[in-house]
Amino acid sequence: MLRTKELTKTVNSQGQDLTILSDVSLTVNERDTVAIVGVSGSGKSTLLSLLAGLDVPSKGEVFLAEQPLHQLDEDERAAVRAQNVGFVFQSFHLLPGLSALENVMLPIELKEQGEAKKRATELLEKVGLKERLHHYPNQLSGGEQQRVAIARAFASEPKILFADEPTGNLDTQNGDKVSDLLFELNQQLGTTLVLVTHDDRLAERCQRVIRLEGGQVVEDGNSASTQSNSAAVGQK
Repeated sequence: MLRTKELTKTVNSQGQDLTILSDVSLTVNERDTVAIVGVSGSGKSTLLSLLAGLDVPSKGEVFLAEQPLHQLDEDERAAVRAQNVGFVFQSFHLLPGLSALENVMLPIELKEQGEAKKRATELLEKVGLKERLHHYPNQLSGGEQQRVAIARAFASEPKILFADEPTGNLDTQNGDKVSDLLFELNQQLGTTLVLVTHDDRLAERCQRVIRLEGGQVVEDGNSASTQSNSAAVGQK
């Protein structure tokens, strides 16, 4: 689903080149769940932007669904995203002038998939917002807004979902609910999940954890929960 080779991002800051990412090579297979972790400034969000085609590398290669994002212009990258990608952001990014239902219907209508209202209603019911269909974002709590954002992200049946600090603005209880929904829908729909997080508990729910330091991958392996499950299976 994703493949990078020597992915590097350099920006000019006050007349000097600043390397944010350096020679990142990785592969993510279909249906994988991957957490990208590291301290602030380690390059996590920059890597996510490059993987999703929201930004272009200074050098190196990135392929999404076999499409060479590093060779495409913005319109071509946008077309690849429209066909393959869903997003969940820390700050929700709901359209304030649209109801919860209309926010979720939008990506379905843009992809011309049909039955947008029915599909959006079903997804909002799945995330526990059956009674909030016609509420606007400013009438919803932070946890409810993020659940709408998750329903919207899965609405167009993306092959891969990118989540940038999806629980970052939520309290522990709402964060846990949002995490549960992410993984439940991921499993039901067979979507590849790549998320950036500071939340160790959220990272451990992924099959794999990639840790960045100073723009470089310093760790890439199974999460603690995956290792525990494997050990338990081995003991049986």
